[in-house]
Amino acid sequence: MHRYFFLIALICTTHSRAQTLGGNAVFSFLLQPNTAQLSSLGGVNVSTIGNEVGMAFHNPALLRNQMHRQVNTSFNAFLAGIKNYSLSTAYHVAPIRTNLAVGVNYFNYGNLTQTDASGIVLGSFRPADYVLQVMASRQYHKNFWYGLTMKYIHSNYGQYRSSGLAFDLGVTYYDSVNQWQASVVVKNMGTQLGTYDGSNKKQELPFDLQAGITRRLNNAPFQFSLTAHHLQAVNSFYNDTSFRASEGEYGYAGNTTVQKIFSHLVLATQIFLNEKLVIDMGYNFQRRQDLNGYNMTSGLNGFSFGTGIFLPKLHIRYATGFYQRNLFHQFSLNLNWSGRGL
Repeated sequence: MHRYFFLIALICTTHSRAQTLGGNAVFSFLLQPNTAQLSSLGGVNVSTIGNEVGMAFHNPALLRNQMHRQVNTSFNAFLAGIKNYSLSTAYHVAPIRTNLAVGVNYFNYGNLTQTDASGIVLGSFRPADYVLQVMASRQYHKNFWYGLTMKYIHSNYGQYRSSGLAFDLGVTYYDSVNQWQASVVVKNMGTQLGTYDGSNKKQELPFDLQAGITRRLNNAPFQFSLTAHHLQAVNSFYNDTSFRASEGEYGYAGNTTVQKIFSHLVLATQIFLNEKLVIDMGYNFQRRQDLNGYNMTSGLNGFSFGTGIFLPKLHIRYATGFYQRNLFHQFSLNLNWSGRGL
């Protein structure tokens, strides 16, 4: 176990030396939440206490024995006609004491018109992104879990295509007596296998070091999470130099120490009204700051909400969030393909 922690520290140190600011990495869709519960909790959460295989998609150490034969499927009617489909399922291999899972997250951007440089219409194409991944986890002693994810990534933008290979490493500590869980995840370590322009100049993947802690109160129906992302960089804001040149330093988010610190944080709350109904809420500081354009109302940018209905053999979840005046609508279903209850 000590060697495992050392490996994570070594990888984080190596990758953090050459990371660009937000918006400059390929395959950024890898950071998008794949299931409604994650979306409702602010889009980033690696430590939530629960029994949903979809949450292990972004942290393999959350993959547990009780998720055996569980299926999570999700549909997201995202912004501007973008559609997102996701599917995950798990299997516990008792002889080797290992949990295995497979999952896919697919983005369909609809039909786009293809033109040449002079604007002449040449036809249409259907851009798409997807990631196919295999996950594995094991328990270490009583409280520790560790996991590994291997990803095959592919983008298809008409004549421009690219693929890649990446890995995630996660470690989780779970205290079932005091009802709290802490996690550290190193995400998207890998490389492009083929570039969009066919050259040998490969671009960076959206590397992300995340850590989180979740606590469920023993005598109240509340569960709270605090998650930090992009810990490998001090400033995680997108550096739009063109916007800064036209709008001045006012348009540059993250130019204060407080903004830089809070840009790494995501807060989330879950309220368990009863055994069959839960309400989720999240607040993503960076998303709010990125969406608060100059001379525009901030509204509820950065906030996300959701609900879950737990039936004996089916869990239904819904999530929504604010992007200026737009909302997304995401639905997820959890069931066991053996027909047993969850």
